[in-house]
Amino acid sequence: MARSTSLLIRSLLFSALFYANLTVHMVVALPTFFLPSRVLLAFVRSYARTSLWLLRIVCGIKVEWRGIDKIPRGACIIACKHQSAWETFALYAVLRDPAYILKRELMWIPLFGWYTWKAGLIPVNREAGLAALSRMTARARQELARARQVVIFPEGTRRPPVAEPIYKPGISYLYSKADVACVPLALNSGLFWPRRSLRRIPGTIVVEALDPIAPGLDRKFFAAQLESVLEGASARLIAEGRREIATRGAAQSPQDDGTTAGSTS
Repeated sequence: MARSTSLLIRSLLFSALFYANLTVHMVVALPTFFLPSRVLLAFVRSYARTSLWLLRIVCGIKVEWRGIDKIPRGACIIACKHQSAWETFALYAVLRDPAYILKRELMWIPLFGWYTWKAGLIPVNREAGLAALSRMTARARQELARARQVVIFPEGTRRPPVAEPIYKPGISYLYSKADVACVPLALNSGLFWPRRSLRRIPGTIVVEALDPIAPGLDRKFFAAQLESVLEGASARLIAEGRREIATRGAAQSPQDDGTTAGSTS
């Protein structure tokens, strides 16, 4: 009970600091509306890195980045698993100039939405079908022409780590039109930052960039390959995260003799 209460308190404290950090960065960055977008990018990167620092200090959640050197510095598509709100900001800490594809409604939020527009993010209307895919792809190609990394969540929305994957057609359509490599990005963030929950579970979020998929493949073959490699790697990282959580829990559980694991008599 004490551990559960402590975890909840730390999670609530982090949430308060997280949104305070966001608010401060948005206010201080107001002059960037009149400056080049690279200036705003510096503020967003600062926000991402300070948020990750708060997550580590307050909640005991670290991050391990694997294979990041596989991501091209120039134009590419990054197909990222989406288990949590964490990846919507954290990738800014390591990517050079990402252009996220996001639902259009987020750009209507006062101030926050204005920043998404200034940062050159790519809106998509989920209800508009093929027309939405065409508009999204046209915008994505503009950003790719500027040597940016277009980040897309293939499932469209957050899915729990154990959920059956449901890949949307947008990723395959974009790949078929963009003529750039696609880098699958596996992770296990949903174990430590669960969706629709205030709890933040101590441990290590692992993000792993997999081998890029070369452009020019048949659309159906690409879709099958992407899902296979991304789901396989994510399942491996989820299993790794669960072992860490189990080990941490066992180390903190009372032993039969009334001591705790790791303590000395």
